[in-house]
Amino acid sequence: MLISHKLLLIREAMSTSKIDAYIIPSSDPHQSEYVANHWKSRAWITGFTGSAGTAVVSHKASGLWTDSRYFIQAEMELKDSEILLHKVYNQGSPQFIDWIIDNLDHGDMVGCDGALFSKMQIDSYEKKLAKAGIKLEVNHDLFAQIWKDRPNLPSDPLLELDIQFVGESRSSKLKRIRSKMKQKGANLHLVSTLDDIAWIFNIRCNDVTYNPVAISYAIITDESAILFIHKDKVPEGIKQSLAEDEVTIMPYEEIWNTLNNIDPSSKILIDENSISIKLFRAINTKNIINSRLPSICFKAIKNVVEIQHFRNAMEKDGIALTRFFIWLENNINENISEYDIVQKLAYFRSLMPGYKSESFGAIVGYKENGAIVHYSPSKDHSAIIKPTGVLLIDSGGQYLDGTTDITRTISLGDATSEEKNAYTRVLKGHIALDQAIFPEGTLGVQLDTLARTHLWEDKLNYLHGTGHGIGFFLNVHEGPQGFHPGIAARSKNTIDEHMVTTNEPGYYETGKFGIRIENCLLTIKEGSSESGNFLKFETLTLFPIETNLIDINLMTAKEVNWLNRYHQEVFRRLSPHLDKTESKWLSGKCQEI
Repeated sequence: MLISHKLLLIREAMSTSKIDAYIIPSSDPHQSEYVANHWKSRAWITGFTGSAGTAVVSHKASGLWTDSRYFIQAEMELKDSEILLHKVYNQGSPQFIDWIIDNLDHGDMVGCDGALFSKMQIDSYEKKLAKAGIKLEVNHDLFAQIWKDRPNLPSDPLLELDIQFVGESRSSKLKRIRSKMKQKGANLHLVSTLDDIAWIFNIRCNDVTYNPVAISYAIITDESAILFIHKDKVPEGIKQSLAEDEVTIMPYEEIWNTLNNIDPSSKILIDENSISIKLFRAINTKNIINSRLPSICFKAIKNVVEIQHFRNAMEKDGIALTRFFIWLENNINENISEYDIVQKLAYFRSLMPGYKSESFGAIVGYKENGAIVHYSPSKDHSAIIKPTGVLLIDSGGQYLDGTTDITRTISLGDATSEEKNAYTRVLKGHIALDQAIFPEGTLGVQLDTLARTHLWEDKLNYLHGTGHGIGFFLNVHEGPQGFHPGIAARSKNTIDEHMVTTNEPGYYETGKFGIRIENCLLTIKEGSSESGNFLKFETLTLFPIETNLIDINLMTAKEVNWLNRYHQEVFRRLSPHLDKTESKWLSGKCQEI
């Protein structure tokens, strides 16, 4: 169906509901970053397939708002439609609300599906729209009317993770959460975010591509818990295991009746950042305590078992990547496409024990495609790789014993001075952040600058964050922490001991090339002084960093020593698992510079 016809359908539905503009987010009822196909309404109506963005349709115009990661992709995917791209530089500001105010009249009505917006978002939108005399209604799921072949909710069965992987029992996690509930004065706790539910109950599933979560809700009480999930997804053995920890299974849709019928005297702990406005308004008590979910902070701090498994997963990932890059070098003249590389990456990872899936859709950008930050090649639209230019590969795997995320940028031929300059400055920033020593309580925004300084010296910059938290066989993007210049919420969180965070500075020259270098870092203790306790990072990722793109004249002796030590560690950890030919190849890539 053409985009123009879809827009006609939604405008007809808007007219029936007396709506003058309709807001379409990228989220699901659980405020997920990546969503099941059932909720990909924004992609269906606009044709833009990026993971982040908001669309607005009025009777006269339509637009899409997305951030710098998707500017080039959105321009390409929207070019044949009426939908205008609006570039978002300040992610903390809902610019589409300003557009609505500018394009609607006093007394007009805006509609949306309240299940897809958080309580905090709607509060903000209503306040701003009210000043312009515009009303907002949140009870309109127009896609239920117009999307006739809408995919069903997934039905894959749950997987229960053994304590040998997660390092903490479900009962222990529930006990910690109940302790936080007691501190807040709550006797009920509502959890709607899928990765938190997966972490709390030590369950995983395949309901969202790349993210091993299950579509579900949970309510935790003083002594028991309810998991709201389609019963066919829960094998009998897992049902019995949950019951042993006083966890009851109820149908997914029963969350509404349960919230409607709770004791009005109950005191319920929620997080307005993640609970949908529709779910919030279903709660039958005014004793609502708003606070960050305890599980968000708990799961960000990896335990000793998870950390060791992370190290094991990084070794497996490094082995797979070694074999992949050997294959790439041996076949570079065989008309390999970017899409072929995506498939081969997944194949080599799939040979590793405990592999479950990719952790996100691999980003493989050759030459100018590398400048599209979240570029994803398709079978029909994919560049052919030649033995020249720069190739950016950002990929990761989901293993039973950890989640990986790594980016390497390699030279396939003679590199230009422009490419070498940018690459070396990105590498210098990567090393600066990796080698940081900082006091406890340091925020992500404070460390972010370290990765950018050398680019800034040459008046270069990148518009995305420098790093994000990463889950343990969970979402590859995990809060609350991250390295960011300050406009994202994760930038204002501390970088604490035992957190795993990516380090991925980059630079992108539109129409020419893209560069990014990414490793995963574990925060560990450095020591203490009269000034307090200090932290540093342990590099978890194990794979060589390209040296053919380095301008050695820009590197300091300290930076060269860091790179040589890193490569020594890569070879020490990976070579015992490789055959003679593979080990020789790795040795060459790990040679000192």
